[in-house]
Amino acid sequence: MQETARLILGLRAAGWTEKEINDFLLFIESGEEQYKPKQES
Repeated sequence: MQETARLILGLRAAGWTEKEINDFLLFIESGEEQYKPKQES
């Protein structure tokens, strides 16, 4: 659990929104493409 907390805090510090963080974690757990992060242009 400690690693997950550090991951979330790091993503927040990097400027990710809560939705981006949640979608990323869903992608990691489920592998569903709909949650895969999109590259910003």
